[in-house]
Amino acid sequence: MALIGAIFGAAIGGYINDSLGRKAATIVADICFAVGSLLIAVAPNPTLIIVGRFFVGLGVGFAFVTAPMYIAEVSPSEIRGGLVSVNCLMITTGQFLSFVINYGLTRVSIPNSLANNTNSTPAVIQLVLMVFLPESPRWLYLKNRKEEATNVLSRIYPSPRLEDEIDILEAHMEQEQKDKVKVKYSDVFKLKEIRVAFICGARLQAFQQLTGISVIMYYSPTIIQLAGFKSNESALFLSLIVSAINAGGTIIGIYLIDIVGRKKLTLSSLIGVVGSLILLSASCYVRGHGNPSLVYGWLAIAGLALYIIFFAPGMGPIPWAVNTEIYPEEFRGICGGMSATINWVGSVIMSISFLSFVDAIGLGESFMILLDVACVAIVFVIFYMPETKGLTFEEVSNIWKEKAYGKDKNIESMVEQAST
Repeated sequence: MALIGAIFGAAIGGYINDSLGRKAATIVADICFAVGSLLIAVAPNPTLIIVGRFFVGLGVGFAFVTAPMYIAEVSPSEIRGGLVSVNCLMITTGQFLSFVINYGLTRVSIPNSLANNTNSTPAVIQLVLMVFLPESPRWLYLKNRKEEATNVLSRIYPSPRLEDEIDILEAHMEQEQKDKVKVKYSDVFKLKEIRVAFICGARLQAFQQLTGISVIMYYSPTIIQLAGFKSNESALFLSLIVSAINAGGTIIGIYLIDIVGRKKLTLSSLIGVVGSLILLSASCYVRGHGNPSLVYGWLAIAGLALYIIFFAPGMGPIPWAVNTEIYPEEFRGICGGMSATINWVGSVIMSISFLSFVDAIGLGESFMILLDVACVAIVFVIFYMPETKGLTFEEVSNIWKEKAYGKDKNIESMVEQAST
């Protein structure tokens, strides 16, 4: 139910971001987290637990849209990718801590009421701290609150960079008023340059899930047991190690994303994922077809670890980072929400279907399907994904206009014609 809530949260999160602002959207997410956690803590029956989990999922959907967008819009372009990746680090660190707690609970028993009563604490802390943070200057400027936007920008940029950023926002504002853009969901598909950008962002989000990360993180204890390690405690401990590798790999990604660039890092990540899935699928296939040797179980664990090592620095943060960069300001909330919805739908599909595939065709064969998807993703990145490292939002927007209308054509007139 939490995943269903996340889909709804992501779907409407873009609209809330564009209407209320990034700061208010974050506060709304925190309220959903807190309300959901409290409902679970006091629930006298399963129905209220389900409602609470839906609210928690709703907060997750809001947060996954809002957090990277807010970080990107308050970050200088030269370090934007690294700072957005810090958000992914916080997520993977949270996953690691959840595995630590799960492993600890195999050794120590505590009342469920005590565990549930503490779930809302992080959300309440963030809600209080968020009150003291500024609104996104780009959103403020788009809403014609120029003085507030300038005050926020002055805390980020020194002069003369401050004046340059204000000039860029002013030019964008003048163009937006000239075109009298009133963004609707249908405009994403009517305007060619927005459609081309959205296809890139949405496919990156889809490939993040369809290459198997949710399967690996949700079912790593089950996968480890299927590989031959039957003890629940051993499976949870090895899953904890996998989760720690995930957090460590994200730290590497923070360092590399603004040095290597988004496209090269994504390609190297996917190539590594392909290699690790070959090892993982082959070892699971051999063990699943009658070879009881634990050597193949350890090879499967090695493949699992290598998958995370290669996935975490690239395919972990980059789909989120790129989706904060490739849309114009007036489309960023809507497109970001739509692409995040695709990510969560993919997560639900993978989490629901994977074990059924394992039962039907085997563990090794199921990983072979993920291997095929990863190969398709490599082709997509090579031929479709642009490099956005160090570019301003306006420079990225020009990339999509060139892809949509060609370099040698009158882009402005064609965009104007498409929007009428």
